[in-house]
Amino acid sequence: MTREALPPLTQDKPVLGITLMLGFCVLAPLGDSIAKLLGEVMPLGQLLLVRFAIQAVVLIPLVILTRRPWQLRGRLLRLTALRTGLHIIGIGAMFTALRYLPLADAIAIAFVMPFIMLLLGKYVLGEEVGYRRLAACVVGFAGTLLVIQPSFAEVGWPALWPLVVAVGFALFMLVTRQLAKETDPIALQAVSGVMATAFLLPLLLLGDAAGVPDLAFALPDRSLLWLLLAIGLLGTVAHLLMTWSLRFAPSATLAPMQYLEIPFATIIGWLIFRDLPDGLAAIGICITVASGLYVILRERATARALARGTPA
Repeated sequence: MTREALPPLTQDKPVLGITLMLGFCVLAPLGDSIAKLLGEVMPLGQLLLVRFAIQAVVLIPLVILTRRPWQLRGRLLRLTALRTGLHIIGIGAMFTALRYLPLADAIAIAFVMPFIMLLLGKYVLGEEVGYRRLAACVVGFAGTLLVIQPSFAEVGWPALWPLVVAVGFALFMLVTRQLAKETDPIALQAVSGVMATAFLLPLLLLGDAAGVPDLAFALPDRSLLWLLLAIGLLGTVAHLLMTWSLRFAPSATLAPMQYLEIPFATIIGWLIFRDLPDGLAAIGICITVASGLYVILRERATARALARGTPA
């Protein structure tokens, strides 16, 4: 093994991949809730810079001390740069959406993403996706539209920011799937953190000089420092879990699991902001979650049928 990449995995471990994705579904909305708090008092660009800079600072020493393979070249380096750009777009769009929408609504609208991922998994990666799973995700998408409607009526076009999140993260996870079996997840996140910081820091310097509000530097209040640290740590750990999950299971298997992020976000949103989805949005969320759970059951039924050598 060279220090440039790990040997590719030849066999998936779907149970482990699903478990890791579940951890992501818990930690990600926690980080988003902190971003919603900080988004009211800090510029967007500075939040993104702190988020990725902490990721780099935490993981680079770990990579060095554990002698993990980290030198990415050629195809892997290009894919990592693309993944980093998509990561910045996805997180930036989510942080923007959270300025206008309740936590659960923003995440629920973004859950057109698994539908996009299943289509990409089928038509780009060649992964096998049955018509029942596709039909269930269409139903889930219809549920997402029910969540968009009241949010759009209340805040207008900003309610569509989660759709940008969905497209950005669907492509992000597609690229991650290509990298996950050939790179160490911690090293990948460390390199991505360095790339993002190297891109965002000069962008903020230029934006601050040009007077762009969302790209300005603002000295945070001392009481906010622990929240800034938390947003970086939660984001780093959450996306490590997501990256690990894609190393052990295909995106078509993991996409439905992410629907479980919605009920976690609903609980967190109520505990912190006392926000609960209204009637129509709640119906849409229930439809979305139900369709995701159905897909999970179909996945298990298909796996059992394949083990018995019989059609699902």
